[in-house]
Amino acid sequence: MKQLFFLLFCIPFLSFSQDALETELDSINSIEEAKTFAKAHKKSNKSKVFTFNKEKHKTRLADELFKLSKGGKKVVKGEYKKTYYKVIEKEKTLHYRASYIFFDGSKMSLEDINEKRDKIISQYQQGYKFNKLAQLNSMDLNAKRGGDLGWFPEGQMHQMFEDAVKNHNTNEIFTLDIEDRNWYYVVLKTHDSKTIEEIIVLQYSEATD
Repeated sequence: MKQLFFLLFCIPFLSFSQDALETELDSINSIEEAKTFAKAHKKSNKSKVFTFNKEKHKTRLADELFKLSKGGKKVVKGEYKKTYYKVIEKEKTLHYRASYIFFDGSKMSLEDINEKRDKIISQYQQGYKFNKLAQLNSMDLNAKRGGDLGWFPEGQMHQMFEDAVKNHNTNEIFTLDIEDRNWYYVVLKTHDSKTIEEIIVLQYSEATD
């Protein structure tokens, strides 16, 4: 009898909590509001805001979220938790793609850097693969990926780097110096620019009984 009373007492409470959550999620309409909500529920409900890129994210979940309109929601029920996703923003952004080989001017002289860059460009023109040259020569962690940056949107990279990629033709190899940072590059523009769809999503999870 006590167990029955407990269940009868809890069901309205759970229903109320569910309705309250739905109402709160419905009220979130901007990225700033989503970030504020995610911050408040980060620890207890693993809430966060993240971006899906149609070229980078090929999962089943991503495909389903891209089908939603702005403000659309999806609920994924698991064995132990229920996760809510809400599409906060949906936009198409111009992206660029290039690969690079990086040299750190604080660790090498400019003379040595230029000598290496001349040799790399010569090797590339003789038929060496750029990704192999990057793995052998680049001085940052992206060397493991063969220097490939993947698709990046306007405003993400250093302005001089972005401008240089914009101003060169696809498959053109060139050097770039960002002297105030001691950054020196050999860059290969690998793709034409393209518009890619992105969605900004709010995630919220809660345990299920």
